[in-house]
Amino acid sequence: MTRFCGGCICKAVRYETTADPLNQRVCHCKECQTAIGAAFNARVLMRIEDVSITGPISTFYSSETLERGSCSRCGSSIFSRRTSAGVIGLTAGSLDDSSLFNPDMHFWISSKQSWLEIADELPQYPEAPPYKGYSNHMCL
Repeated sequence: MTRFCGGCICKAVRYETTADPLNQRVCHCKECQTAIGAAFNARVLMRIEDVSITGPISTFYSSETLERGSCSRCGSSIFSRRTSAGVIGLTAGSLDDSSLFNPDMHFWISSKQSWLEIADELPQYPEAPPYKGYSNHMCL
């Protein structure tokens, strides 16, 4: 089992988990681009109960079921959470050791930035990824 630890840039928010991720993916949807403030959302999907988060978190719902969390102090994006599915996506950029991020696919590439060239050999899906027993909604 790999220990995933991370947090915000000001160190006020910290998280950790030793559970195995459900998956590690890169979402290129416009909603994630806007929420993260970057060309895509690289994230590690975990079960909510396997993640411990401490510190001042601000959250907002970007859709009826998707809640996004950031540090209340510095604004760093930390997670997206879908409580109805029991999952939380930790932003890969907030990991202490970014080498632990090992993506398995790209999805919503129909919305990817036009200047971005995906040069890896990972599967690519124009919209939502295939259903794997948890939420296959637009993104997480």
